[in-house]
Amino acid sequence: MGKNVYFLSDAHLGSRAIPHGRMQERRLVRFLDNIKDKASAIYLLGDMFDFWNEYRHVVPKGHTRFLGKLSELTDNGVEVHFFAGNHDLWTYGYLEEECGVIVHKAPVTTEIYGKVFFLAHGDGLGDPDRKYKILRKVFHSRVCQRLLNFMHPWWGMALGLNWAKHSRLKRADGKEAPFMGEDKEYLVKFARAYKQSHRDIDFFLFGHRHIELDLAIDKTTRMLILGDWIWQFTYAVFDGEHLFMSEYAEGETKF
Repeated sequence: MGKNVYFLSDAHLGSRAIPHGRMQERRLVRFLDNIKDKASAIYLLGDMFDFWNEYRHVVPKGHTRFLGKLSELTDNGVEVHFFAGNHDLWTYGYLEEECGVIVHKAPVTTEIYGKVFFLAHGDGLGDPDRKYKILRKVFHSRVCQRLLNFMHPWWGMALGLNWAKHSRLKRADGKEAPFMGEDKEYLVKFARAYKQSHRDIDFFLFGHRHIELDLAIDKTTRMLILGDWIWQFTYAVFDGEHLFMSEYAEGETKF
């Protein structure tokens, strides 16, 4: 087989509710640097930024270490796939043109080393919350996106970052709820229902929930939720034969 394929999500870089943000970004960049010679592709499954909105001539302040490392990876031939999450869906070409990444704004089914992967951030999949569905439609509305971009970046970025901060601080310790059980996790229910009409899928991979989960959907299919890069620093690796979860500890990336 060839080089490894890596999957990670949910760094929420730039969050005003994460006190260790600079350390967090440096740790992520060190991880990417450690795997740059081992990777054929890296899939970032959403919410890598806590809020990201590109104006015509302005991009968000900061993240220079991370963006520079993405550019280095793609310059060296590593495919980097960026999935827009519910916090960083407002991308209009900068990441593709300046960093060379491949941006996805919808779930993707793709074959990797002969196995079929369903990849998505995970927001909105199987979630019955009507209020969130309405909010998601607003976020994805081209009209609303244009209205946001009419706002001065000072105000637009402050609005987005403060909204995200408020959302995170509503949770206990700023963390997501722990695993709720197979019958209550929306992504588990979505994957099982989707598999019924898409029998060829071998693996489902999601972000969004900020929990680490490796679960058998049936005898032939597994589902992984990738944790996060705020507290857990977890990722998945596919070497062409085996898919497994791991946690990045400084100086100990073996795969």
